[in-house]
Amino acid sequence: MTSILHELANAARERVNDDRKRVSYSDMRALAYDAPEHPSFIDALRAPGMSFICECKKASPSKGLIEPNFAPADIARAYEDAGAAAISVLSEPTRFLGSDEYVREVANACKVPVLRKDFTVNSYMIYQARALGASAVLLICSLLDKMTLAAYLDICYEIGINALVEAHNADEVKDAVDAGAQIIGVNNRNLADFSVDFDNALRLRELVPSELVFVAESGVKSYEDVELLASHGVDAVLIGETLMRAMDKRSALAELKGAAQ
Repeated sequence: MTSILHELANAARERVNDDRKRVSYSDMRALAYDAPEHPSFIDALRAPGMSFICECKKASPSKGLIEPNFAPADIARAYEDAGAAAISVLSEPTRFLGSDEYVREVANACKVPVLRKDFTVNSYMIYQARALGASAVLLICSLLDKMTLAAYLDICYEIGINALVEAHNADEVKDAVDAGAQIIGVNNRNLADFSVDFDNALRLRELVPSELVFVAESGVKSYEDVELLASHGVDAVLIGETLMRAMDKRSALAELKGAAQ
């Protein structure tokens, strides 16, 4: 585990400990089961053509503050208007300046499904995501052994939430498939040094069975990038910084979507 990833995982464990003092594990589980139905994340990504998961992100460890005037609901509505299939919302507060409330705000503001993007290190966080209104959670292979990953996926299926299982190399892709993932995302960003290798998703695409949903994450910046990914059978892309830095997010997404028509 990398130093930054280790830091983020430890911070997530501390948050869970604090959150459980306010809402117990059993109460959070009950809240998840009582949460209203939300749109299906996996169904949105299975729509014909390239699907776009657009990210609401205030900051990142590699880029620092991205959007000082961060208004997640407004950003999400702009994405939705431009045809986003789903919205990814950072809830990690220490290095991404995210918030659980951002997830709730976006879920209440949009009709498209919401991915709670965080460093899931405890099953409590899965129930919490469902209670916040998310339709999906992020499960990172480098943080979870295969047995834990499979157990977390079982919880997701049980409470009606999807999981984007993130891998960065061939071994992690194999673990994701073996654990029963239905949606596998390959991160082009190396969390060890935050460098981006755009070809990583292209290299690993063939390792993911065609019946699963394949998502390329990070490094997508242009019309040409989307065209290339679409030609290799990528089902969806997760785009963060490129859209967050765009002054006109509707136009920026419309331009990227033109590559997949």
